[in-house]
Amino acid sequence: MEHFDVLIVGAGLSGIGAAYHLQDRCPGKTYAILEGRDAIGGTWDLFRYPGIRSDSDMYTLGYRFKPWVEAKAIADGPSIRKYVRDTAAENGIDRHIRYHHMVKRADWSSQTARWTVTADVAGAPTTLTCNFLFMCSGYYDYAGGHDPAFPGRDSFAGKIVHPQFWPQDLDYAGKKIVVIGSGATAVTLVPQMAKTAAHVTMLQRSPTYVVSRPAEDAQANWLRTKLPAKTAYAITRWRNVLFGMLFFRLARKNPAKTKENLIGMVRKELGPDYDVATHFTPRYNPWDQRLCLVPDSDLFEALRTGAASVVTDKIETFTPTGITLESGKTLDADVIVTATGLKMSLLSNIAVSVDGVAKAMSRTMSYKGMMYSDVPNMASSFGYTNASWTLKCDLTCEYVCRLINHMARTGTQIATPKGDPSVQELPWLDFSSGYVQRALDVLPKQGATKPWKLYQNYALDMVTLRFGKVDDGTMKFEKAHPVAANANAPQAIAAE
Repeated sequence: MEHFDVLIVGAGLSGIGAAYHLQDRCPGKTYAILEGRDAIGGTWDLFRYPGIRSDSDMYTLGYRFKPWVEAKAIADGPSIRKYVRDTAAENGIDRHIRYHHMVKRADWSSQTARWTVTADVAGAPTTLTCNFLFMCSGYYDYAGGHDPAFPGRDSFAGKIVHPQFWPQDLDYAGKKIVVIGSGATAVTLVPQMAKTAAHVTMLQRSPTYVVSRPAEDAQANWLRTKLPAKTAYAITRWRNVLFGMLFFRLARKNPAKTKENLIGMVRKELGPDYDVATHFTPRYNPWDQRLCLVPDSDLFEALRTGAASVVTDKIETFTPTGITLESGKTLDADVIVTATGLKMSLLSNIAVSVDGVAKAMSRTMSYKGMMYSDVPNMASSFGYTNASWTLKCDLTCEYVCRLINHMARTGTQIATPKGDPSVQELPWLDFSSGYVQRALDVLPKQGATKPWKLYQNYALDMVTLRFGKVDDGTMKFEKAHPVAANANAPQAIAAE
Protein backbone atom coordinates (compact mmCIF):
# COMPACT_ATOMS: atom_id res chain seq x y z
CA MET A 1 0.00 0.00 0.00
CA GLU A 2 1.46 3.35 -1.05
CA HIS A 3 1.97 5.95 1.66
CA PHE A 4 2.32 9.73 1.35
CA ASP A 5 2.79 12.51 3.82
CA VAL A 6 -0.16 14.33 2.25
CA LEU A 7 -2.94 13.25 -0.07
CA ILE A 8 -4.76 16.04 -1.94
CA VAL A 9 -8.20 15.21 -3.30
CA GLY A 10 -9.05 17.16 -6.45
CA ALA A 11 -6.95 18.59 -9.30
CA GLY A 12 -8.89 21.79 -9.84
CA LEU A 13 -8.03 25.37 -8.95
CA SER A 14 -7.80 24.53 -5.22
CA GLY A 15 -5.91 21.25 -5.55
CA ILE A 16 -3.20 22.61 -7.85
CA GLY A 17 -2.79 25.59 -5.52
CA ALA A 18 -2.50 23.26 -2.52
CA ALA A 19 0.22 21.26 -4.25
CA TYR A 20 2.19 24.40 -5.07
CA HIS A 21 2.11 25.62 -1.47
CA LEU A 22 3.07 22.18 -0.17
CA GLN A 23 6.07 21.98 -2.50
CA ASP A 24 7.10 25.53 -1.63
CA ARG A 25 6.63 25.48 2.16
CA CYS A 26 7.05 21.78 3.02
CA PRO A 27 9.61 20.69 0.42
CA GLY A 28 10.51 17.44 2.15
CA LYS A 29 6.96 16.10 2.21
CA THR A 30 5.69 13.54 -0.26
CA TYR A 31 2.27 13.97 -1.80
CA ALA A 32 -0.12 12.79 -4.49
CA ILE A 33 -3.26 14.32 -5.96
CA LEU A 34 -6.25 12.02 -6.43
CA GLU A 35 -8.53 13.21 -9.22
CA GLY A 36 -11.76 11.41 -10.04
CA ARG A 37 -11.93 12.66 -13.60
CA ASP A 38 -9.41 12.43 -16.44
CA ALA A 39 -8.23 16.03 -16.56
CA ILE A 40 -6.89 18.99 -14.59
CA GLY A 41 -9.21 21.93 -14.04
CA GLY A 42 -12.11 20.88 -11.85
CA THR A 43 -15.00 23.31 -12.38
CA TRP A 44 -13.27 24.87 -15.35
CA ASP A 45 -12.93 21.54 -17.11
CA LEU A 46 -16.37 20.17 -16.20
CA PHE A 47 -18.49 23.13 -17.31
CA ARG A 48 -18.51 23.61 -21.08
CA TYR A 49 -21.69 25.60 -21.71
CA PRO A 50 -21.57 28.59 -24.10
CA GLY A 51 -19.83 31.63 -22.67
CA ILE A 52 -18.65 29.90 -19.46
CA ARG A 53 -16.60 32.45 -17.53
CA SER A 54 -15.63 33.62 -14.08
CA ASP A 55 -17.88 35.91 -12.08
CA SER A 56 -14.79 37.16 -10.18
CA ASP A 57 -11.84 39.09 -11.57
CA MET A 58 -8.75 37.01 -12.27
CA TYR A 59 -6.53 39.29 -10.19
CA THR A 60 -8.22 37.84 -7.11
CA LEU A 61 -9.39 34.49 -8.51
CA GLY A 62 -5.86 33.82 -9.72
CA TYR A 63 -3.17 32.43 -7.43
CA ARG A 64 -1.19 34.87 -5.30
CA PHE A 65 2.03 33.30 -6.60
CA LYS A 66 1.23 33.29 -10.34
CA PRO A 67 0.33 36.61 -12.01
CA TRP A 68 -2.60 36.75 -14.40
CA VAL A 69 -1.20 38.38 -17.54
CA GLU A 70 -4.07 38.10 -20.02
CA ALA A 71 -5.90 41.25 -21.14
CA LYS A 72 -9.32 40.19 -19.87
CA ALA A 73 -9.84 40.35 -16.11
CA ILE A 74 -13.21 38.60 -16.44
CA ALA A 75 -11.88 35.49 -18.11
CA ASP A 76 -13.60 32.73 -20.05
CA GLY A 77 -13.53 29.10 -18.96
CA PRO A 78 -10.91 27.86 -21.46
CA SER A 79 -8.50 30.64 -20.39
CA ILE A 80 -8.91 29.76 -16.71
CA ARG A 81 -8.50 26.06 -17.46
CA LYS A 82 -5.26 26.83 -19.32
CA TYR A 83 -4.05 28.97 -16.39
CA VAL A 84 -4.58 26.08 -13.95
CA ARG A 85 -2.96 23.54 -16.25
CA ASP A 86 0.00 25.82 -16.96
CA THR A 87 0.53 26.26 -13.21
CA ALA A 88 0.59 22.49 -12.75
CA ALA A 89 3.00 21.91 -15.66
CA GLU A 90 5.38 24.77 -14.79
CA ASN A 91 5.82 23.47 -11.25
CA GLY A 92 5.93 19.74 -11.94
CA ILE A 93 2.64 19.25 -10.12
CA ASP A 94 1.06 17.34 -12.99
CA ARG A 95 3.48 14.46 -12.36
CA HIS A 96 1.86 13.89 -8.95
CA ILE A 97 -1.73 13.50 -10.22
CA ARG A 98 -3.50 10.10 -10.18
CA TYR A 99 -6.40 10.41 -12.62
CA HIS A 100 -9.57 8.29 -12.45
CA HIS A 101 -9.17 7.95 -8.67
CA MET A 102 -12.66 8.64 -7.32
CA VAL A 103 -12.29 8.80 -3.53
CA LYS A 104 -15.07 6.98 -1.71
CA ARG A 105 -14.00 6.84 1.91
CA ALA A 106 -11.35 7.92 4.41
CA ASP A 107 -10.66 6.07 7.66
CA TRP A 108 -8.47 7.53 10.41
CA SER A 109 -6.43 5.52 12.90
CA SER A 110 -5.00 7.27 15.94
CA GLN A 111 -2.91 4.18 16.60
CA THR A 112 -0.90 4.73 13.41
CA ALA A 113 -1.71 8.45 12.95
CA ARG A 114 -2.72 7.74 9.38
CA TRP A 115 -5.65 8.03 7.03
CA THR A 116 -6.49 5.06 4.85
CA VAL A 117 -8.08 6.45 1.71
CA THR A 118 -10.11 4.20 -0.56
CA ALA A 119 -10.67 5.25 -4.16
CA ASP A 120 -12.57 3.64 -6.99
CA VAL A 121 -10.29 3.06 -10.00
CA ALA A 122 -11.94 1.56 -13.08
CA GLY A 123 -14.60 -0.04 -10.91
CA ALA A 124 -12.17 -1.59 -8.44
CA PRO A 125 -11.15 -0.24 -5.01
CA THR A 126 -7.59 0.84 -4.35
CA THR A 127 -6.19 2.09 -1.05
CA LEU A 128 -3.48 4.56 -0.12
CA THR A 129 -2.41 5.94 3.24
CA CYS A 130 -1.33 9.40 4.32
CA ASN A 131 -0.52 11.40 7.43
CA PHE A 132 -2.63 14.39 6.35
CA LEU A 133 -5.68 14.52 4.11
CA PHE A 134 -6.36 17.76 2.23
CA MET A 135 -9.77 17.89 0.54
CA CYS A 136 -9.75 20.23 -2.47
CA SER A 137 -12.75 18.83 -4.32
CA GLY A 138 -15.00 21.89 -4.33
CA TYR A 139 -18.43 22.36 -2.88
CA TYR A 140 -20.91 20.91 -5.34
CA ASP A 141 -21.88 17.51 -6.64
CA TYR A 142 -20.19 16.74 -9.95
CA ALA A 143 -22.66 13.90 -10.54
CA GLY A 144 -25.58 16.28 -11.01
CA GLY A 145 -26.89 19.77 -10.43
CA HIS A 146 -30.19 20.94 -8.98
CA ASP A 147 -32.78 19.97 -11.59
CA PRO A 148 -36.36 20.35 -10.33
CA ALA A 149 -39.05 17.95 -11.48
CA PHE A 150 -41.14 20.47 -13.40
CA PRO A 151 -44.72 19.37 -14.11
CA GLY A 152 -45.20 18.08 -17.64
CA ARG A 153 -41.49 17.91 -18.29
CA ASP A 154 -41.71 14.64 -20.18
CA SER A 155 -44.26 16.11 -22.57
CA PHE A 156 -41.85 18.69 -24.01
CA ALA A 157 -40.96 17.74 -27.59
CA GLY A 158 -37.75 19.76 -27.76
CA LYS A 159 -34.41 19.44 -26.01
CA ILE A 160 -33.95 20.01 -22.26
CA VAL A 161 -30.38 20.77 -21.20
CA HIS A 162 -28.75 21.31 -17.80
CA PRO A 163 -25.62 23.52 -18.05
CA GLN A 164 -23.57 21.07 -15.96
CA PHE A 165 -23.91 18.51 -18.77
CA TRP A 166 -23.93 20.61 -21.90
CA PRO A 167 -24.01 18.55 -25.13
CA GLN A 168 -21.24 19.85 -27.35
CA ASP A 169 -23.22 19.00 -30.50
CA LEU A 170 -26.27 21.07 -29.48
CA ASP A 171 -27.28 23.31 -32.40
CA TYR A 172 -29.45 26.17 -31.21
CA ALA A 173 -28.88 28.59 -34.11
CA GLY A 174 -32.16 30.11 -35.26
CA LYS A 175 -34.11 28.43 -32.46
CA LYS A 176 -36.29 29.73 -29.64
CA ILE A 177 -34.58 29.25 -26.28
CA VAL A 178 -35.91 29.50 -22.73
CA VAL A 179 -33.28 29.68 -19.99
CA ILE A 180 -34.79 28.97 -16.56
CA GLY A 181 -32.88 30.80 -13.84
CA SER A 182 -31.51 34.19 -12.87
CA GLY A 183 -28.10 33.40 -11.41
CA ALA A 184 -24.57 33.60 -12.77
CA THR A 185 -25.05 30.74 -15.23
CA ALA A 186 -28.26 32.18 -16.68
CA VAL A 187 -26.88 35.70 -17.16
CA THR A 188 -23.87 34.16 -18.90
CA LEU A 189 -25.87 31.89 -21.20
CA VAL A 190 -28.52 34.36 -22.31
CA PRO A 191 -26.33 36.91 -24.15
CA GLN A 192 -24.06 34.21 -25.55
CA MET A 193 -26.91 32.12 -26.98
CA ALA A 194 -28.69 35.24 -28.19
CA LYS A 195 -25.89 35.80 -30.71
CA THR A 196 -27.23 33.01 -32.96
CA ALA A 197 -30.62 31.95 -31.54
CA ALA A 198 -33.90 33.27 -32.93
CA HIS A 199 -34.68 34.58 -29.44
CA VAL A 200 -33.67 33.81 -25.86
CA THR A 201 -36.02 34.25 -22.89
CA MET A 202 -34.63 34.29 -19.37
CA LEU A 203 -37.42 32.92 -17.18
CA GLN A 204 -36.99 33.70 -13.50
CA ARG A 205 -39.12 33.29 -10.39
CA SER A 206 -37.50 36.35 -8.83
CA PRO A 207 -34.78 38.83 -9.82
CA THR A 208 -31.10 38.86 -8.89
CA TYR A 209 -28.77 41.84 -8.49
CA VAL A 210 -26.91 42.27 -11.77
CA VAL A 211 -23.83 44.50 -12.07
CA SER A 212 -22.00 45.46 -15.24
CA ARG A 213 -18.23 45.68 -15.30
CA PRO A 214 -15.64 45.99 -18.10
CA ALA A 215 -14.17 42.62 -19.08
CA GLU A 216 -10.74 44.25 -19.30
CA ASP A 217 -9.16 46.13 -16.41
CA ALA A 218 -7.57 49.10 -18.17
CA GLN A 219 -5.57 50.19 -15.14
CA ALA A 220 -4.17 46.70 -14.59
CA ASN A 221 -3.20 46.37 -18.24
CA TRP A 222 -1.47 49.77 -18.09
CA LEU A 223 0.41 48.83 -14.91
CA ARG A 224 1.76 45.72 -16.63
CA THR A 225 3.39 47.88 -19.27
CA LYS A 226 5.18 49.96 -16.63
CA LEU A 227 6.05 47.45 -13.88
CA PRO A 228 7.25 43.85 -13.56
CA ALA A 229 4.36 41.40 -13.91
CA LYS A 230 4.44 40.29 -10.26
CA THR A 231 4.48 43.85 -8.94
CA ALA A 232 1.65 44.98 -11.21
CA TYR A 233 -0.35 41.87 -10.30
CA ALA A 234 0.12 42.41 -6.55
CA ILE A 235 -0.97 46.05 -6.75
CA THR A 236 -4.09 45.22 -8.76
CA ARG A 237 -4.89 42.26 -6.54
CA TRP A 238 -4.79 44.34 -3.36
CA ARG A 239 -6.75 47.16 -4.97
CA ASN A 240 -9.51 44.73 -5.92
CA VAL A 241 -9.46 42.98 -2.55
CA LEU A 242 -9.80 46.27 -0.67
CA PHE A 243 -12.50 47.58 -2.99
CA GLY A 244 -14.46 44.36 -2.62
CA MET A 245 -14.22 44.47 1.17
CA LEU A 246 -15.29 48.11 1.21
CA PHE A 247 -18.25 47.48 -1.07
CA PHE A 248 -19.40 44.51 1.01
CA ARG A 249 -19.12 46.52 4.22
CA LEU A 250 -21.08 49.44 2.76
CA ALA A 251 -23.74 47.07 1.46
CA ARG A 252 -24.17 45.54 4.91
CA LYS A 253 -24.11 48.91 6.67
CA ASN A 254 -26.53 50.68 4.32
CA PRO A 255 -28.41 48.07 2.26
CA ALA A 256 -31.16 50.44 1.14
CA LYS A 257 -28.73 52.94 -0.39
CA THR A 258 -26.67 50.17 -1.99
CA LYS A 259 -29.83 48.66 -3.48
CA GLU A 260 -30.88 52.04 -4.84
CA ASN A 261 -27.49 52.49 -6.52
CA LEU A 262 -27.44 49.00 -8.03
CA ILE A 263 -30.97 49.31 -9.42
CA GLY A 264 -30.12 52.78 -10.71
CA MET A 265 -27.24 51.33 -12.71
CA VAL A 266 -29.63 48.86 -14.35
CA ARG A 267 -32.10 51.62 -15.19
CA LYS A 268 -29.31 53.57 -16.83
CA GLU A 269 -28.45 50.50 -18.95
CA LEU A 270 -32.02 49.65 -20.02
CA GLY A 271 -33.69 53.05 -20.16
CA PRO A 272 -36.71 54.60 -18.44
CA ASP A 273 -39.31 52.48 -20.25
CA TYR A 274 -37.98 49.10 -19.11
CA ASP A 275 -39.79 47.42 -16.21
CA VAL A 276 -36.78 47.30 -13.89
CA ALA A 277 -39.04 47.08 -10.82
CA THR A 278 -40.37 43.70 -11.94
CA HIS A 279 -37.36 42.11 -13.59
CA PHE A 280 -34.27 43.54 -11.84
CA THR A 281 -35.35 44.53 -8.31
CA PRO A 282 -34.69 41.66 -5.87
CA ARG A 283 -36.70 41.17 -2.68
CA TYR A 284 -33.54 40.63 -0.63
CA ASN A 285 -30.71 42.99 0.31
CA PRO A 286 -27.42 43.17 -1.61
CA TRP A 287 -24.97 40.43 -0.64
CA ASP A 288 -27.62 38.25 1.00
CA GLN A 289 -26.78 36.36 -2.18
CA ARG A 290 -23.88 36.77 -4.60
CA LEU A 291 -24.16 39.56 -7.14
CA CYS A 292 -24.23 38.50 -10.79
CA LEU A 293 -21.49 40.03 -12.89
CA VAL A 294 -22.20 41.11 -16.47
CA PRO A 295 -19.00 41.83 -18.44
CA ASP A 296 -19.20 44.73 -20.89
CA SER A 297 -22.98 44.98 -20.36
CA ASP A 298 -23.53 41.98 -22.68
CA LEU A 299 -26.82 40.93 -21.06
CA PHE A 300 -28.19 44.47 -21.20
CA GLU A 301 -27.11 44.80 -24.82
CA ALA A 302 -29.03 41.62 -25.70
CA LEU A 303 -32.12 42.99 -23.96
CA ARG A 304 -31.83 46.40 -25.63
CA THR A 305 -31.61 44.90 -29.12
CA GLY A 306 -34.50 42.52 -28.53
CA ALA A 307 -32.37 39.42 -29.04
CA ALA A 308 -33.29 38.41 -25.49
CA SER A 309 -36.01 39.18 -22.98
CA VAL A 310 -36.73 38.56 -19.30
CA VAL A 311 -39.96 37.07 -17.94
CA THR A 312 -40.60 37.03 -14.20
CA ASP A 313 -43.21 34.39 -13.42
CA LYS A 314 -43.68 30.86 -12.11
CA ILE A 315 -43.93 27.67 -14.14
CA GLU A 316 -47.28 25.93 -14.18
CA THR A 317 -46.31 23.15 -16.58
CA PHE A 318 -44.15 22.20 -19.50
CA THR A 319 -46.05 21.55 -22.73
CA PRO A 320 -45.02 19.86 -25.99
CA THR A 321 -44.14 23.28 -27.44
CA GLY A 322 -42.80 25.16 -24.44
CA ILE A 323 -43.91 26.35 -21.01
CA THR A 324 -47.20 27.55 -19.56
CA LEU A 325 -46.80 30.06 -16.72
CA GLU A 326 -48.99 30.61 -13.67
CA SER A 327 -50.04 33.97 -15.13
CA GLY A 328 -51.51 32.13 -18.10
CA LYS A 329 -48.82 33.32 -20.47
CA THR A 330 -47.07 30.76 -22.68
CA LEU A 331 -43.46 30.64 -23.82
CA ASP A 332 -42.67 28.78 -27.04
CA ALA A 333 -39.34 26.94 -27.05
CA ASP A 334 -37.26 24.60 -29.14
CA VAL A 335 -34.67 24.26 -26.36
CA ILE A 336 -35.14 24.70 -22.60
CA VAL A 337 -32.04 25.24 -20.45
CA THR A 338 -32.51 24.49 -16.75
CA ALA A 339 -29.95 26.87 -15.20
CA THR A 340 -31.53 26.09 -11.85
CA GLY A 341 -28.42 25.87 -9.72
CA LEU A 342 -25.91 23.58 -8.12
CA LYS A 343 -26.33 20.76 -5.65
CA MET A 344 -23.85 21.23 -2.83
CA SER A 345 -21.93 18.36 -1.33
CA LEU A 346 -19.51 18.19 1.57
CA LEU A 347 -16.11 16.60 0.94
CA SER A 348 -17.41 14.98 -2.26
CA ASN A 349 -19.79 12.87 -0.16
CA ILE A 350 -17.01 10.55 0.99
CA ALA A 351 -17.62 8.35 4.02
CA VAL A 352 -15.40 9.32 6.96
CA SER A 353 -14.57 7.35 10.09
CA VAL A 354 -12.34 8.16 13.05
CA ASP A 355 -10.92 5.19 14.95
CA GLY A 356 -13.60 2.89 13.64
CA VAL A 357 -16.50 5.23 14.38
CA ALA A 358 -18.41 6.64 11.41
CA LYS A 359 -18.25 10.42 11.45
CA ALA A 360 -21.30 12.44 10.49
CA MET A 361 -19.48 15.47 9.09
CA SER A 362 -22.66 17.57 9.06
CA ARG A 363 -22.65 17.34 12.86
CA THR A 364 -19.17 18.78 13.17
CA MET A 365 -18.21 22.42 13.64
CA SER A 366 -15.89 24.14 11.20
CA TYR A 367 -12.56 25.25 12.66
CA LYS A 368 -11.16 28.39 10.99
CA GLY A 369 -13.28 27.58 7.95
CA MET A 370 -11.10 24.62 6.97
CA MET A 371 -10.92 21.83 9.58
CA TYR A 372 -13.61 19.96 11.51
CA SER A 373 -14.18 19.47 15.22
CA ASP A 374 -12.73 16.21 16.55
CA VAL A 375 -11.51 15.10 13.10
CA PRO A 376 -7.68 14.79 13.09
CA ASN A 377 -5.30 15.75 10.29
CA MET A 378 -7.94 16.75 7.74
CA ALA A 379 -8.54 20.11 6.10
CA SER A 380 -10.69 21.26 3.22
CA SER A 381 -10.26 24.19 0.88
CA PHE A 382 -13.38 26.35 0.71
CA GLY A 383 -13.47 29.88 -0.66
CA TYR A 384 -15.46 32.99 0.13
CA THR A 385 -19.09 33.65 -0.65
CA ASN A 386 -18.55 37.42 -0.85
CA ALA A 387 -15.20 37.48 -2.68
CA SER A 388 -13.04 35.36 -4.97
CA TRP A 389 -12.73 31.67 -4.13
CA THR A 390 -8.94 31.55 -4.33
CA LEU A 391 -8.32 34.30 -1.80
CA LYS A 392 -9.42 32.03 1.04
CA CYS A 393 -7.96 28.91 -0.55
CA ASP A 394 -4.48 30.45 -0.71
CA LEU A 395 -4.69 31.33 3.00
CA THR A 396 -5.98 27.85 3.83
CA CYS A 397 -3.03 26.26 2.02
CA GLU A 398 -0.57 28.47 3.88
CA TYR A 399 -2.12 27.50 7.21
CA VAL A 400 -2.11 23.77 6.42
CA CYS A 401 1.59 24.01 5.62
CA ARG A 402 2.21 25.87 8.90
CA LEU A 403 0.33 23.13 10.74
CA ILE A 404 2.29 20.33 9.08
CA ASN A 405 5.60 22.07 9.78
CA HIS A 406 4.60 22.69 13.41
CA MET A 407 3.97 18.96 13.90
CA ALA A 408 7.33 18.17 12.32
CA ARG A 409 9.12 20.60 14.65
CA THR A 410 7.37 19.38 17.80
CA GLY A 411 7.54 15.68 17.03
CA THR A 412 3.75 15.29 17.07
CA GLN A 413 1.76 13.36 14.50
CA ILE A 414 -1.84 14.27 15.29
CA ALA A 415 -3.55 17.67 15.17
CA THR A 416 -7.22 17.73 16.19
CA PRO A 417 -9.48 20.78 16.64
CA LYS A 418 -11.22 19.81 19.87
CA GLY A 419 -14.92 20.61 19.83
CA ASP A 420 -16.38 22.84 22.54
CA PRO A 421 -20.04 22.04 23.37
CA SER A 422 -20.46 25.46 24.98
CA VAL A 423 -19.98 27.29 21.66
CA GLN A 424 -23.27 28.34 20.08
CA GLU A 425 -23.94 26.64 16.75
CA LEU A 426 -24.79 28.73 13.69
CA PRO A 427 -25.37 27.83 10.03
CA TRP A 428 -22.09 27.36 8.18
CA LEU A 429 -23.06 29.89 5.51
CA ASP A 430 -25.16 32.98 6.17
CA PHE A 431 -26.49 33.12 2.63
CA SER A 432 -30.06 33.05 1.33
CA SER A 433 -29.21 31.53 -2.07
CA GLY A 434 -31.29 28.49 -2.91
CA TYR A 435 -28.32 26.17 -3.38
CA VAL A 436 -27.10 27.02 0.14
CA GLN A 437 -30.51 26.74 1.81
CA ARG A 438 -31.13 23.35 0.19
CA ALA A 439 -27.83 22.05 1.61
CA LEU A 440 -27.93 23.27 5.22
CA ASP A 441 -28.63 19.76 6.53
CA VAL A 442 -25.51 18.31 4.87
CA LEU A 443 -23.11 21.12 5.76
CA PRO A 444 -21.19 21.45 9.04
CA LYS A 445 -21.92 24.24 11.50
CA GLN A 446 -19.93 27.30 12.43
CA GLY A 447 -19.64 28.74 15.90
CA ALA A 448 -20.56 32.13 17.33
CA THR A 449 -16.97 32.78 18.46
CA LYS A 450 -13.48 32.22 17.07
CA PRO A 451 -11.84 29.95 16.09
CA TRP A 452 -15.17 28.42 15.03
CA LYS A 453 -16.60 31.53 13.38
CA LEU A 454 -16.43 32.22 9.65
CA TYR A 455 -15.76 35.92 9.11
CA GLN A 456 -15.87 36.00 5.29
CA ASN A 457 -13.20 38.69 5.58
CA TYR A 458 -9.85 38.37 3.83
CA ALA A 459 -8.01 40.80 6.10
CA LEU A 460 -9.14 39.08 9.30
CA ASP A 461 -8.41 35.64 7.89
CA MET A 462 -4.97 36.72 6.73
CA VAL A 463 -4.08 37.88 10.24
CA THR A 464 -5.42 34.65 11.77
CA LEU A 465 -4.19 32.09 9.26
CA ARG A 466 -0.90 33.63 8.16
CA PHE A 467 0.26 35.11 11.46
CA GLY A 468 -1.90 33.68 14.25
CA LYS A 469 -0.78 30.93 16.62
CA VAL A 470 -1.03 27.39 15.32
CA ASP A 471 -1.00 26.02 18.87
CA ASP A 472 -3.95 28.17 19.94
CA GLY A 473 -5.33 26.07 22.77
CA THR A 474 -8.14 24.63 20.65
CA MET A 475 -5.92 22.56 18.40
CA LYS A 476 -4.74 19.51 20.33
CA PHE A 477 -1.38 18.05 19.32
CA GLU A 478 -0.51 14.42 20.12
CA LYS A 479 1.78 11.59 19.17
CA ALA A 480 0.40 8.43 17.65
CA HIS A 481 -1.51 6.40 20.22
CA PRO A 482 0.13 3.11 21.26
CA VAL A 483 -3.29 1.44 21.49
CA ALA A 484 -6.51 1.92 19.57
CA ALA A 485 -8.15 5.15 20.61
CA ASN A 486 -11.71 3.82 20.45
CA ALA A 487 -11.61 1.38 23.34
CA ASN A 488 -14.38 3.31 25.08
CA ALA A 489 -15.83 4.97 21.99
CA PRO A 490 -19.58 5.39 21.73
CA GLN A 491 -21.57 3.29 19.33
CA ALA A 492 -21.02 4.28 15.73
CA ILE A 493 -23.48 6.72 14.23
CA ALA A 494 -24.58 6.70 10.63
CA ALA A 495 -22.59 9.05 8.45
CA GLU A 496 -24.67 11.63 6.66
